[in-house]
Amino acid sequence: QVLLVESGVGSVQAGGSLRLSCVASGYNYDDNWCMAWFRQAPGKEYEGVAATDRNGEVSYSDSVKGRFTISQDNAKKTLDLQMNSLKPEDTAVYYCAASRCGWFLGLIRPRYNYWGRGTQVTVSS
Repeated sequence: QVLLVESGVGSVQAGGSLRLSCVASGYNYDDNWCMAWFRQAPGKEYEGVAATDRNGEVSYSDSVKGRFTISQDNAKKTLDLQMNSLKPEDTAVYYCAASRCGWFLGLIRPRYNYWGRGTQVTVSS
């Protein structure tokens, strides 16, 4: 069974940085897996934040481009999200997502089959 566990709950002031990590287990790492971070702010829809695959392709939402960096460590089976220059509007629950993929899945939420439980990020002004 595929299991994704996020870590990096944090609160930070605007302009600060946080790093989220997602540890994955239970799947065949020889396959190509796409992984992504999504977020949901209170009262809002899910938003795709950043996505990557084992070939190194990446995609970012316009709202985080230039501030966030997604990285995948295949040996450690982790997916990280480095978040810099944080803004109050980045406040949300952040979710790690994964799915076996034959092509890059990007930031389309229904394409991902496995999800973590989420971790809260709060940015104060």
